[in-house]
Amino acid sequence: MKRKSGAESPPAPRTRRGAPKSSLRDASEYTVDELARAADTTVRNVRAYQDRGLLPAPEKRGRTGIYTAAHLARLRLIGQLLDRGYTLANIAELIGAWEQGQDLRQLLGLESALTTPWSEELPAYFTMPELVKMLGKGVKASEIAAVLRKAVELDVLQSEGLRFRAPRPQLIHAAAELASMGIPLSELLDIVRMLRGNVERAANGIVQLIVEHVFAPYMHGKLPPASEVPRLAETIWKLRPVADVAVDAEVARAMEKAIKQNLGDVLAHVLEQLPQQKSSN
Repeated sequence: MKRKSGAESPPAPRTRRGAPKSSLRDASEYTVDELARAADTTVRNVRAYQDRGLLPAPEKRGRTGIYTAAHLARLRLIGQLLDRGYTLANIAELIGAWEQGQDLRQLLGLESALTTPWSEELPAYFTMPELVKMLGKGVKASEIAAVLRKAVELDVLQSEGLRFRAPRPQLIHAAAELASMGIPLSELLDIVRMLRGNVERAANGIVQLIVEHVFAPYMHGKLPPASEVPRLAETIWKLRPVADVAVDAEVARAMEKAIKQNLGDVLAHVLEQLPQQKSSN
């Protein structure tokens, strides 16, 4: 069954206007449509996984099935295993082994650590007129279509009918700021492409260290003992802030070095000219 690539943070559940507080669902609860969107899959897949016993049935409230964050974590894990080449039968055996011999709550904790999106930033949507207004200062009118195509190729934007979905809208707003300074967006996207390759190599290196030194005993189908699962999940959660600090520190170092190399002479020239300008005045 084909699933869509990628994942996004869970959308806020919708509630009816004027509904009494007692009928409002918790923020970590989803209808089947909301669950499918949050896991970037389809309702058909969700129901198929339930039929195969891979996904627990939802709680019934009237005629509506209500899913939880545990369902979302399980669904994302299924998607990751499918992407790695596991069949649904393999996944069923794995989950079955855990349910029979391990504490499933511990497995769900590990699922959550492995599948929760790294960033808490929620996606945003922009229409073509909105993007042109935001980014137009950095793009000639004749080039806007080509720039948007490049942004879609890099997955900075995702075309959805008459609008565009931005998985990381902060990047779009940052691009708009640079565009307002006269920075050509096409050249900026070329830098994003280069940056992405370097960052992905660094991220793979960091994760490989965790694999080699923490997860190595369990990389070939061997299930970790129940006592080890909380430690494995905690390792993943601890990795997040450590990686963020390492990346931020290296970006800061690199930017300081680049500014000194490329703008140091400009600053020195400006400082040299100031006394001359004062004397002439």
